[in-house]
Amino acid sequence: MAKIEILLPAMGEGIIEATITKWLVKEGDKVEEDQSLVEVATDKVDSEIPAPEDGVIEKLLFNEDDIPKVGDTIAILSTNGADSEESTEKESVEKQDDVEKEQTETKTEEIPGVNLTHDQGEQQASILTVSKTPGGKFLSPLVRSIAEKENVTLDELDRINGSGNTGRITKNDILNYISTRTSSGIAPESEPKVTEKPKSAAAPKPSVNKDAVYSGDYEIVEMDRMRKLIAEHMVQSKQISPHVTSFIETDVTNLVNWRNKNKERILEKDGVKITFTPIFVEAVVKALKDYPMINVSVDEDKIIKKKNINVGIATALPSGNLIVPVIRNADRLNLIGLAEGVNDLATRARDNKLKPDEIQGGTFTITNFGTFGNTSGTPIINQPQVAILGVGAIEKKPAVIETPTGDAIAIRHKMILSLAYDHRVVDGALGGMFLKRISDYLEDFDIKRNI
Repeated sequence: MAKIEILLPAMGEGIIEATITKWLVKEGDKVEEDQSLVEVATDKVDSEIPAPEDGVIEKLLFNEDDIPKVGDTIAILSTNGADSEESTEKESVEKQDDVEKEQTETKTEEIPGVNLTHDQGEQQASILTVSKTPGGKFLSPLVRSIAEKENVTLDELDRINGSGNTGRITKNDILNYISTRTSSGIAPESEPKVTEKPKSAAAPKPSVNKDAVYSGDYEIVEMDRMRKLIAEHMVQSKQISPHVTSFIETDVTNLVNWRNKNKERILEKDGVKITFTPIFVEAVVKALKDYPMINVSVDEDKIIKKKNINVGIATALPSGNLIVPVIRNADRLNLIGLAEGVNDLATRARDNKLKPDEIQGGTFTITNFGTFGNTSGTPIINQPQVAILGVGAIEKKPAVIETPTGDAIAIRHKMILSLAYDHRVVDGALGGMFLKRISDYLEDFDIKRNI
């Protein structure tokens, strides 16, 4: 009988553990390859772990709300377990009895760091040390961390209607609650929170005048956790990389006319909505092949050349924050494949359904200022990459063009591309040539192209 260990996979950079929020199978269940087995939550993203192949779940090694480490075996899958169903059922019953006994015993023990014993059940524990509210709602590590920082009590959490499975409180649920509580002037029931000076020395914090007096009407808005992470990442990038930004104006009349002519046909034929973004990705991929020293990262005095081309697409979230899902091996996809990838990642990013490995491993990033009507901008490099492309809005402009009978003025579709690059390893010549190459690929887009 072949047995396969189901491991908790790497869930992203810096993540060493995850909380099992819900088992989607039970011992003895038959499962198919790629069928989701369990839902797990980390501080960055919620995800599901699929079955590597067909088989029978022989044993679940962790319970819901347990927090296994990355690399731990969380379940055993038998690829030939039909004859073991009876024994598996018996083991499942025995396991459940052991779990209930363990849970009963745990309730009488003292929780480390909290003075809470069997005789002091009414005393509220620190939110960071509990996995459920008094009413039984599951709290992920991220939700607990946000609640602790925002001084949200367990009683308040119990009143939040969770939108996750079985009423689980998601990140958006607690952030919406905090936003509503702040705007409505509702004060938390616990003691006022004392903001301590950050211990991290990764980025120097600007000096703050603690005695400052604000005059007039104002509102103080606390950064949410994601915004704090973005802020730290941006400051860190500016500290690490000496940024240089180059600009170029690009005539994209051909590709605009091609898209207008073919978008309905492609939607009907392939079921894919073709936007400008996959066309930009395609041009970037070609240019990265021409200039591979842009597709690198820096490790102290070493330059790491990346063989894969993984393009990140900066995506604005409904919360106002930003996330960068990654199209892996973008050089292996045609335009339709790129369009499908862009649309899928953008949709799941906004629905908070990205998998952990879909937001890491990028080698180059594109950010689209044009989405918001902006003509240009100076993007900040997404570390540890060494360059990022900013795409401005496409506008109709009068331009001088060459014709067989001489120069003429015509209405053209134009846009501004901006490339920010790390001057430690990318000089102006390389950065400028790379940006010009992207522009050339876009300007020379084949108006007769058939896909």
